[in-house]
Amino acid sequence: MTAALRRIQLGNALAAFGNGFTVPFLFVYVSRVRELGDGTAGAVLAAFAAAALVVLPFTGRVIDRSGPLVMVVIGAVAAASGALGFGLSTSAPAVLAASAVMGAGIAVLQPALATMIVWCSSQGSRSRAFAIQFFLNNLGLGVGGLLGGMLVDESDPASFTMLFAIEAVMFLVLLAVLMTVRVARPAEAATADGPGAARGSGWGVLLRDRSMVLLCVLGFVIFFACYGQFESGLSAYAVEVTRISTATLGTALAANTAMIVVAQFVVLRLVEKRRRSRVVALVGIIWTVAWLAAGASGLVEGAQAVATTLLITTYALFGFGETMLAPTVAPMVADLAPARFVGQYNSAFALVKQLALAIGPAVGGAIAAAGAWSAYIGLLVLCCLGVAVLALVLGRRLPQSVDRPGSVVVARGGAVPEAEAAAGAEQPVSGPGTGERMPSAV
Repeated sequence: MTAALRRIQLGNALAAFGNGFTVPFLFVYVSRVRELGDGTAGAVLAAFAAAALVVLPFTGRVIDRSGPLVMVVIGAVAAASGALGFGLSTSAPAVLAASAVMGAGIAVLQPALATMIVWCSSQGSRSRAFAIQFFLNNLGLGVGGLLGGMLVDESDPASFTMLFAIEAVMFLVLLAVLMTVRVARPAEAATADGPGAARGSGWGVLLRDRSMVLLCVLGFVIFFACYGQFESGLSAYAVEVTRISTATLGTALAANTAMIVVAQFVVLRLVEKRRRSRVVALVGIIWTVAWLAAGASGLVEGAQAVATTLLITTYALFGFGETMLAPTVAPMVADLAPARFVGQYNSAFALVKQLALAIGPAVGGAIAAAGAWSAYIGLLVLCCLGVAVLALVLGRRLPQSVDRPGSVVVARGGAVPEAEAAAGAEQPVSGPGTGERMPSAV
C-alpha cells in the first residue's frame, strides 16, 4: 500500500469513527431529546437521503474535470457544518436544514474517496484497497457507536451536542489528512482523447455501457435487500414477530459488525483470485439463507432461544456476505469505467445505492405497517435469488480483466494474461488502471 493510499484510508477511518458517534442516536435525538416528534425524526432521515439524491448526479462530472480533492473539500466542510448544526438545532426547520447539508456532504465524499482509491491503486491491488476501506469504515462506526453510547445521556441535550461536535471535528480531520495527499491524475485519463477514447458526456457513456447499467441494477437489488432493511422492515420483524427485546436487537447488530471485522481479511484471501461475478452470486445465495433463517425465527413457538439464535444468525450472515461484496463490487465499477469517467461511474453507483436506501426502508416500513410478514420474507428471498441470477448474467458480459483480475500478471512492459506470461509474451492489456505496474495475482 502506498503512502498516499494509507493516508486516504486513515482519513476515511477517522470520518467513520466520528460518524459512529451520532448515527445510532439520530432518531432518538430529534424525536425525544429535542422533543420534535417521530414525524420530524422520520423527515430528518428522508431529508438526509433526498439531499444525496440531489447532489450525486452532478458530483461525478466535477470529479472528472477538477479532480476528487475539490469534492473532498466541499463534502467535508458541508458534512462538518451539518453535524455541528444538528447539535445546536432546537427547531424542526433547523434540524431539517442541518440534515440536508450533512447528507449532501457525506454523499459527495463517497465517490470522491472512491476515485482517490482508484487513482492510488492498480487493477490488481484494487480489491484489497476497497476491502480495507470497508473494514475500517465498519470498525470506525462500531468503535464510535460504542463510545457514543457511553457518553450520551438522553436527559442531557448537551451530551448530544458534544457527540455532534466530535463528528464535525472528525470530518475536518479527514479534510486535513487528505489535503496532504498528492494524487496525480492517471496517465490514461490525461491522454484519454485519443482515437480509442470514450466519447460524449459521462452520463451518455455510462448509459451506453450495458455492463455498467446491469451492474447498477444489481447494486440496487443488493442494497435494497440488505442495507435498506436494517433499520426498517428487518428490525420491525425482529421485535414484532420474532419477539426479541431491543437489547437483543442491539446484540444482533453487533454480530453483524463483529462478523465483518473478524472475517474480512480471511474472506479477502479466499475471493480475490476468483471471478467477482460468481462471488456476488454466492452472496445472493448466502443472503437467501439469511432471510429464510429470519422467516423461520418467526415460526418457532415456545423456543425463544432458538428463535433468537436464528435472528442473530441472519445478521451474521448478512455481515459475511458484506465482506464478500467489499472486494468485488466497487472494484468492478472502477475497472469498468473509462479512465476519464471514473468519477462519473463512482457517483452513479453511489446514486443507485442512495435510491435503494431511500426506497428500501419505505417498502419495508409499509409492509411492516400492514403486518404482511410472509409477503415481506418472500419478497426479500426473491430479491436475493435475483442477486445471484443477475450476477451470473453480468459475469457473461464482463471482460476477463474486470471479472477476474487475479488472472492477470505482470510482464515487463505491461500486464498480460497468465497463459501469455507463461509463454514469455509481453503484450500490454488495456484497461482503466493507474499506470502503475500491476502485481501478479494479489
